[in-house]
Amino acid sequence: MALTGRTALLAALGAPVAALFPGWGGILAVALPLLAAVLYDLARAAPVRTLRLDRSGDTSVRLGEEALVRLTVTNPSARPLRAELRDAWPPSSWRPGTAYAAARHRLTVPARERRRLTTALGPTRRGEHRPVRVTIRSHGPLGLAARQGSHAVPWALRVLPPFTSRRHLPAKLARLRELDGRTTLLSRGEGTEFDSLRAYVPGDDVRSIDWRATARQSAVAVRTWRPERDRHLLLVLDTGRTSAGRVGDVPRLDAAMDAALLLTALATRAGDRVDLLAFDRTLRASVRGGAGRDVLPAVVRALASLEPALVESDTRAMAAAALAGAPRRSLIVLFTGLDAAPLEVGLLPVLPRLTQRHTVVVAAVGDPRIAEMARTRGTVPGVYEAAAAAHYQAERRQTAERLRRLGVTVVEADPEELPPALADAYLALKTSGKL
Repeated sequence: MALTGRTALLAALGAPVAALFPGWGGILAVALPLLAAVLYDLARAAPVRTLRLDRSGDTSVRLGEEALVRLTVTNPSARPLRAELRDAWPPSSWRPGTAYAAARHRLTVPARERRRLTTALGPTRRGEHRPVRVTIRSHGPLGLAARQGSHAVPWALRVLPPFTSRRHLPAKLARLRELDGRTTLLSRGEGTEFDSLRAYVPGDDVRSIDWRATARQSAVAVRTWRPERDRHLLLVLDTGRTSAGRVGDVPRLDAAMDAALLLTALATRAGDRVDLLAFDRTLRASVRGGAGRDVLPAVVRALASLEPALVESDTRAMAAAALAGAPRRSLIVLFTGLDAAPLEVGLLPVLPRLTQRHTVVVAAVGDPRIAEMARTRGTVPGVYEAAAAAHYQAERRQTAERLRRLGVTVVEADPEELPPALADAYLALKTSGKL
């Protein structure tokens, strides 16, 4: 049971009556009529426990978008339901500052009818969001008292990575079509797999002339090529403590996820096979054996609930997992940091095992704040910031150079620039036939 502000107001208005008749007589003169009105209101309020509640609506949404979850309230009683309803979800299910208003609804459901409410959610974190409870306060016709109860109405909303880099996909696919020879160009489509013969045009590489085919016909014939297909890519995300560091408003892991999604979308369109591993000390997520258009949704689902672990990554176990996941020559893309100390102790000793059999790319998320600090001048704190930034940049350049000497392709860029830069590196490897 819950009393409303109207009940308190009536009690306050009855205070002068109690003052005119001191003692129990005055108190009872005010309390008894008010108590009778409250009991009447409770008796006429629709019961809460017998209500039937069902959910429908969105089951998945990308981070930053709005999800609509509908709640159907069925009133099986013979009394109309006049209610206030609170649909409680975890705090991260709402946009900042909207939780109070968005979770509360007023509704009236006539006897033996139903009504549908819509709750608009704006999740601020990836993963699976589940409602806590639905609390209903059923008011009587006088508005003095209400019955209150809660119902558990299960639902699951999976919040997926935002994939903001998908805006780069059309440009990368256009470049892929050029490489594949499906776009009319003055130059041939590059690659290492023979595709077809065509007539020579000025500007063609004379090394592509097929002299045997030219001898059998009156025109000069040149070979056309296409990039290799059905190659294997293994994306390995380091989910250890370095991935928890924030660059701007997002963790490094989220920026790496965005680059992994763009590369997955591009590689599957190119006809390559993509697998995914997320690892720190143990395997956190895995996508294996997918094909075609099923791969990208599977990768998105696997990354939805992935969070950084505040532990030091076991790079030897990570390398062993990568080797087990790539039994034949593959392109292994390792998403990790370029901090000197963790790499020297962990990654550098195990890299020869990977580069011996596979093509390895290390993708690292850079911090634009470092470049800003390096340009700081004019004050004593600014000079110290610039010196620290210069030292940090020199260490990372030295680490990247050591990786390149081991045959590793290094891609480091700011969070917004890493996805297209990694896609360009993939296309360059495909063009040169190194996959």
